[in-house]
Amino acid sequence: MECVFGLVGIDFAVVAADSSAVHNILVHKSNEDKIMILDSHKLIVASGEPDDRCSVHLLVFKVLDSFKSIYENPCSMNILLAGYEKEISPSLYYMDYIATLHKVDKGAFGYGSYFSLVMMDRHYHSGMTVEEAIDLVDKCIIEIRSRLVVDPPNFVIKIIDKDGVREYAWRESVKDAVIASA
Repeated sequence: MECVFGLVGIDFAVVAADSSAVHNILVHKSNEDKIMILDSHKLIVASGEPDDRCSVHLLVFKVLDSFKSIYENPCSMNILLAGYEKEISPSLYYMDYIATLHKVDKGAFGYGSYFSLVMMDRHYHSGMTVEEAIDLVDKCIIEIRSRLVVDPPNFVIKIIDKDGVREYAWRESVKDAVIASA
């Protein structure tokens, strides 16, 4: 039940992702940061099969000798890429599992996208301030938690602006418990 979404404000982009590592009916952990910082002014947030998502995150940082390895090991995941360039301003790109790439003002993937896109369609406007954007992100999180049968307990929110990428906040309803060894 992955939920990944983002939007562009007046001079920033904000992305949010649930932090659950889930397979089938099992929750493996609830504090996984799915937002990867590429450099000081770029980040990606991925949605898809956990092994594909983790491998691509690792692959991004490795130098490839050729593109052959990409074609030999196809993966199924969706990506939101957010960045900030002083000459261009903030931008958000939506890339799906078949490599369709679009520049968007708002985007979402996963089961939560059904609800977050509705909230963003209703409340998003160009020129949003950080406070308005965070308020909209919180509305999306509340809607996702109230509508999904298996709701994601925790979300991480990151902002990218002229000062670079920064973690804004975690919205937590569950913390991982420390399990005593038997």
